[in-house]
Amino acid sequence: MRRVLPLLRSWLGGRPAGPTGLGGLCNAAAAAAAAGLAAPPPGESGGGTKPNIPTFGFLFDIDGVLVRGKTPIPAAQKAFQKLVNSQGQFLVPVVFVTNAGNCLRQKKADQLSHILGVPISQDQVVMSHSPLRMFKRYHDKCVLVSGQGPLLDIAKYLGFCQPITIDILRETYPLLDMVDHDRRPKVLHLPSVELPKIEAVVLFGEPVRWETNLQLIIDVLLTGGCPGKPHHQASHPHIPVLACNMDLMWMAEAQSPRFGHGTFMVCLENIYKKITGKELKYEALMGKPSELTYHYAEYLIRMQAAQRHWKKPIQTLYAIGDNLMTDIYGANLYNRYLEEKNSRKGSKGRIQAKVAAGTRSATISQDDEIDHTWQNELAPATATNCRSVLVCTGVYNPRTEVPSDTRESITETVFHGHRDFRFDPALVEPDHIVLDVDAAVDLIYQLENFAPNQDTRTF
Repeated sequence: MRRVLPLLRSWLGGRPAGPTGLGGLCNAAAAAAAAGLAAPPPGESGGGTKPNIPTFGFLFDIDGVLVRGKTPIPAAQKAFQKLVNSQGQFLVPVVFVTNAGNCLRQKKADQLSHILGVPISQDQVVMSHSPLRMFKRYHDKCVLVSGQGPLLDIAKYLGFCQPITIDILRETYPLLDMVDHDRRPKVLHLPSVELPKIEAVVLFGEPVRWETNLQLIIDVLLTGGCPGKPHHQASHPHIPVLACNMDLMWMAEAQSPRFGHGTFMVCLENIYKKITGKELKYEALMGKPSELTYHYAEYLIRMQAAQRHWKKPIQTLYAIGDNLMTDIYGANLYNRYLEEKNSRKGSKGRIQAKVAAGTRSATISQDDEIDHTWQNELAPATATNCRSVLVCTGVYNPRTEVPSDTRESITETVFHGHRDFRFDPALVEPDHIVLDVDAAVDLIYQLENFAPNQDTRTF
């Protein structure tokens, strides 16, 4: 029986998300700023502080927090000038956690350097597909990859030795793609070469031609990885599917959110179920809100602190995002994981993972599901908590009225998270709501009583 990653721990209970928590705080923050009541500059609260070594780190979302499409959000450059010294060195550990998956980490780092006006390295970037580097048991297999951008380059960078794209599959079996009449083959012929048997499907992100990708992925799943052969029901359970980026929607320059890869996944899941009568199963889900992604991001935070010779452990992560269903849900879910881990420190008990998709649930051991190489490379999490900070510059709209009956209206109709994640009102309630990323940095410096010294280099 195939088990589903990531390891989810969503318990019932906690504070329900109420109208005051989500409907009014951004407007209140705006009013306070207009009245001159914004948070004091770093280091000027509580009577002043001395420069210190950071014990916290930043996890920044990108789309809707730093940019909208290709347009920088004005507060972003101002915020990042507060995070670096005069030599361009970061004063605290910073990692960018994005659900984008259409480019290599270095390209994303270069884009961020240009947008923010500070040097960013690829080691500060977590793409939705970054954790796939740890799934080494698939690296030697022939895998079908779906998405857009330099797919083969991305796959090979992640360690996959035999990737095949949808375009390669279509060229080999031209009779499979028949929706667009103009792309149908003019002359019918059998494939001149046979591709190796496909042993897994990797979904990097939303493709350009959805109809082609949906058709060919279904063909691969229903033929056990041999799409040139007829469909057969005996192919269930199907070959492993690993998916990155579950965002149903994301914020670009348009006034309303746009379809994301999560929407494509909804299409794939429903087509598969309509044809087979069975649920599509995922071997792994990564990207926010997966705990796997936050664990990887924390690992990069620790590496930065070690490189700067900051001796104090990083205890608190601040995750700044614009999407309740990915950024806030993911940060709060990881915080629960950290709280559970710390409460049973020293034990080697199995992790309880409850996945709400109908009545499904699973008890999953980390040793069973994740390669030992993954554990050895990342090492156990050391942070004690992960705080969620919601900004009002992206998907979240503070002007949207929250219904009075939140239990019925929100839990039943507005959950945009993935099918395999259970809605829990407490998981979509941010710890803090601020106007923008600049206000977020000010707030976190104040909460940490952190007074950055612009001349600070390496301790």
